[in-house]
Amino acid sequence: MPTAPAVRESGRTRALLLVLCGTIFLEGSDVAMLAVAVPSIRADLGLTTGTAAWVMSGYVLGYAGFTLLGGRAADLLGRRRMFLTWLGVFMVFSMLGGFAVDGWMLVVARFVTGVAAAFMTPAAMSIITTSYPEGPRRDKALLVFAGVGAGGFSLGLVIGGLLTGLGWRWVFFAPVFLAGAILLAALELLPPETRPEPARRGFDLAGAATAAAAMLLLAYGIIRLEHRGGGLGPPLGALVAGPALVVVFILIERRSQAPLVRPEIFRKAAMVRADLAALLFLGAFFGFQFIVTLYLQELRGWSSPQAAIALIVMGCDAVLAPTLTPRLVSRYGNGRVVLGGFLLAIVAYGLFLPVGMDWSYAAMFPSLTIAGIAFALAYGPLTIAATDSVAAEEQGLAGGLLYTCTQFGSAVGISAVTAVYGIASAGADGSPGAVLDAYRTALVVPVVMVLLGAAVSALGLRDAGPADGRRKDAAPAAHDGTDVGFPG
Repeated sequence: MPTAPAVRESGRTRALLLVLCGTIFLEGSDVAMLAVAVPSIRADLGLTTGTAAWVMSGYVLGYAGFTLLGGRAADLLGRRRMFLTWLGVFMVFSMLGGFAVDGWMLVVARFVTGVAAAFMTPAAMSIITTSYPEGPRRDKALLVFAGVGAGGFSLGLVIGGLLTGLGWRWVFFAPVFLAGAILLAALELLPPETRPEPARRGFDLAGAATAAAAMLLLAYGIIRLEHRGGGLGPPLGALVAGPALVVVFILIERRSQAPLVRPEIFRKAAMVRADLAALLFLGAFFGFQFIVTLYLQELRGWSSPQAAIALIVMGCDAVLAPTLTPRLVSRYGNGRVVLGGFLLAIVAYGLFLPVGMDWSYAAMFPSLTIAGIAFALAYGPLTIAATDSVAAEEQGLAGGLLYTCTQFGSAVGISAVTAVYGIASAGADGSPGAVLDAYRTALVVPVVMVLLGAAVSALGLRDAGPADGRRKDAAPAAHDGTDVGFPG
């Protein structure tokens, strides 16, 4: 894809990085705020349990279903164009959600908002990765990007609790103001692109349609298992049809003259390991957070703002990711830092397994803090590993693959702990003790997921370079000449 001209003014370029990070903050805080507001939305609009669940799940469905296509569209149609267009769509449909008067309107608004995030987030990430050559400056920028996203989620829980007190519609309107500010700044700061030339061999429309359909079916099947409504037929049917379409997609890509996903990209073992590890890490993190939230609100009777403030300590990664993690990566390499993050996550989730009926916050604090530190160590370096040694013209695709895995990971983690909790509580007497036992059983799921993730990460250590954690034989990614600069 034709590249943007170089941008070297330090103040301007740092502002651009801030704008791009604002996008991932917007995405993370938007999800978290809505999670806190759903009970109020359900009560105000009289939604059924199923509809209320789909208000949250509609976003995940749109995001997971179109992230792969969104990432590749940034490569082929222009990163700036995709970023600005879909940021505008995100803003408009978030506003429409705030004016919704029925459940179906909210679900549609959230689905389209998720689709918008699926296009704008990989575009933002690929602008960063193509603006730096592989090395410490790109690593630091990606660590800041990941840390800001995690901070957005953590702060979003608290902000969502406060806004819900004013009225749940503000949870939809607040992102509109932030998205508008980011859009105005991006129009000024994003350097213009040379208009992409039409693909000489055409676009892979069949591959794009098949990929979107496969991802939608897989996401739908996972979410329906989580909801456990309407029987097992629909989710199981979707989970069978989804992989079947993946096979069809692979066959299409092998024969296509201009494939949406070049099959050879999966020969990059480090990228594949990073994507799989990210799926397991995010799944464990969100599954753990989901069960802890249920424990605090349903068993302990804490309010939504109280629970959100209790969990904010997990957002320490927003501070540690851009400060401590780059130093550790520079000294020990990506692979060792990622593995360290997984090991800390095992400790964090394991410490919470014997949770008691009357645990004080001081008793929970170590697990919550260590979980946040683990996120700071693992997620940013996984982002680096998922994009290292990928050519500039495929950075959007690499970002799309990563975010597809993280979205599926979060859906799988929450669905798995929900399913295990449902099985463990089935037939129980419903007493607080029985509910607590079911929570303890469900907490085994995130422990198992990070154990598997640690094993996957350990496999990559033998390929790590001596200092920077990269493969010794890896060729550097192409650099497009753009330099957005970075402090330090």
